[in-house]
Amino acid sequence: MKKIKIDCSMITRDPSEASKASKELEDLGYDGAYTFEGPHEPFLPLAAAALATEKLELLTSIAVAFSRSPMTLANIGYDLQLMSKGRFTLGIGSQIKPHIEKRYSMPWSSPAKRMKEMVDAIKAIWGCWHEGKDLDFKGEFYQHTLMTPIFNPGENPFGLPKIYVAGVGPMMTQAAAESGDGFIVHPFHTTKFLENITLPSIKKGLELSAAKEFDISLGVMVATGITDEEIAKARDACKAQIGFYGSTPAYRVVLEQHGWEGVQQDLNQLTKKGEWHKIAGFISDEMLESMAVTGTPLEISREIKNRYGDIASRIAPSIFSGDHQVTSEIIHNLRKQS
Repeated sequence: MKKIKIDCSMITRDPSEASKASKELEDLGYDGAYTFEGPHEPFLPLAAAALATEKLELLTSIAVAFSRSPMTLANIGYDLQLMSKGRFTLGIGSQIKPHIEKRYSMPWSSPAKRMKEMVDAIKAIWGCWHEGKDLDFKGEFYQHTLMTPIFNPGENPFGLPKIYVAGVGPMMTQAAAESGDGFIVHPFHTTKFLENITLPSIKKGLELSAAKEFDISLGVMVATGITDEEIAKARDACKAQIGFYGSTPAYRVVLEQHGWEGVQQDLNQLTKKGEWHKIAGFISDEMLESMAVTGTPLEISREIKNRYGDIASRIAPSIFSGDHQVTSEIIHNLRKQS
């Protein structure tokens, strides 16, 4: 089995907290720490983490791409690569149309085509800076044709960051493989969905790409504990999270693989009524076991290896357990098996 890197989310309410949080994750044995676009901006905590750690890899998983321009993302990614001395990966995703248009007041169209062009544009900008190429990118959505010396940071001594793209549907997944360096698999998935949709779409994209290496970063929901009571509590919490994801129309494609698409409509109606407390009750044990890994820490590590050992380059477990000892044990067991 190839070595799989293990990542953890770094959730902070203040970017200054990231120094301590990232050092704790490094000491726990994680390979990487990632931020996401939630209530807070995803890049500032990684700047603090870059200065506080030495080995921990730093990722955005994800930053919203379409709320920013390729030049903005190119600048941020380049600088975080400098600050971390080569430990940064730019992970980006599209978000959904209502958020792009109504929350960010930015244009939305042809998300898969736009994402591929976004990645190509960032790489063209980096090629100008790092390799001295002329900047002459003219696409359907983005045009970058001006780069004067005063705005050119020059060659990056630590090389260029990788770009990972997140997606769910086949078109976005293929686009990610065509232009990116890796794909971020959303935690809301099943093995059947990976085999029938994700992996074939990645294969199609790579056939159109010149990439020699391609990473798969795989989010995994984990319900665990030491006692049966702890595991049962974690399972309930995990069901609520699955229900939250399942209420989103964009994720219906996962449920369709199992004939569960009717549940998506029920969940969506509950969210519109504000009845969030009822969501977990719509998630069956069969759905839980298909979308999450459950059990003791040893059982968890064995099941992750069985499901994803031949697929994943990185694993990002969302662990539904408040016990640090449980987390440490899972990391230890995964390392023994990789």
